[in-house]
Amino acid sequence: MRPLCLLLLSVTGVFHAVSAQKPTLQFALLKYAGGGDWYNDVNSLKNLAKFCNQHLRTNFSLEHAVVEPGSADIFNYPIVYATGHGNMLFSDLEAKNLRTYLEGGGFLILNDDYGLDPFVRPALKKVFPELELVELPFSHPIYHQKYEFKNGLPKVHEHDGKPPRGYGLFWQGRLVVFYNHECDLGDGWDDVHNDPEEIRLKALQMGANIVRFAFTQ
Repeated sequence: MRPLCLLLLSVTGVFHAVSAQKPTLQFALLKYAGGGDWYNDVNSLKNLAKFCNQHLRTNFSLEHAVVEPGSADIFNYPIVYATGHGNMLFSDLEAKNLRTYLEGGGFLILNDDYGLDPFVRPALKKVFPELELVELPFSHPIYHQKYEFKNGLPKVHEHDGKPPRGYGLFWQGRLVVFYNHECDLGDGWDDVHNDPEEIRLKALQMGANIVRFAFTQ
């Protein structure tokens, strides 16, 4: 296992990788407890990795890892993704380990696939009791990386018909968690829901912005 801080330092030139090289980066999917379908959107990370490799010149593996929040393996992955519709629970040990991961340079993308919101907020409170999720203004740099999103997150799925919102947890001034609500980027990254190509493209572009920001903030 490589210390996460060293792993992040090693990707300083991540946006100049050659796609023919052996993958040097890998996304991880968070396998959390509580009964929620953490395994949802099976092709999301593969498609996001492919898009980032093509348009950001990263070198992600097209196969993602699966990690539990209390596992030491989580420190091998600079970006962890969590999604689902239902309950999300962290034990005390898992919350402590996830906090250590995020404080050490890790980044968590949370995707509300509809119904996750009531469980995400208390779960994050267990990880960072002193922090509050804050809505990111449209001027935040995460919306202005390679791709411009002047009005914030794109609307992928209607859900309750409310506007999409992007929230963040900041630890010592650094964004460590990005949470999309009433948006469902993960379904836009996936390819099984017959989303219009224009919507899928916007979702992938926003995903690439998140990845780029996570490495360069």
